[in-house]
Amino acid sequence: MWMMLRVIPIMWRAVRPSKIVDMPAVVNTFWLPKGYEGLTFFGHILAPTQALADRFNGSADRALKNHEMIHLRQAQSCGDSWIRFYLLYIWYWLKNSVGILYELSSRLRKNRPYRVPKHAAYLLNPFEMEAYARMHDLDYLNGPATEWRHYAKMKLKDRLKLYNNNE
Repeated sequence: MWMMLRVIPIMWRAVRPSKIVDMPAVVNTFWLPKGYEGLTFFGHILAPTQALADRFNGSADRALKNHEMIHLRQAQSCGDSWIRFYLLYIWYWLKNSVGILYELSSRLRKNRPYRVPKHAAYLLNPFEMEAYARMHDLDYLNGPATEWRHYAKMKLKDRLKLYNNNE
């Protein structure tokens, strides 16, 4: 119960994304789905363990930190609003979920195999596609992170093809 409520002060003290230079990592096991290493939350990175939080806060895994910092830049490009960023994120996730279910059902009716990643609604989210594609480019944060808009304009089938080609 306590882990669930620990995010309230983070939300309460949240500032606009443009005012954040670096995001500290804090431990919170409640809000992270199993298998996830970090989650950007109102200018903080939620990590499931102290060891992983230390990796984010140190320089041990720059690509992982870069992934989460790209989400900060994306929030800045969404009108400099965390709420707008999260609403869009949820919208794309829901849209992907429905689209994937529709594609699977139509493919099953036609007896055609269809390869879908395990967490497709998450992985095909335009925000995540940009973050995963650019997480190893440590210079990417020097500019605005707006590549997600390109992915958002793509059809779900095209994003899935792109994801399968990059795997």
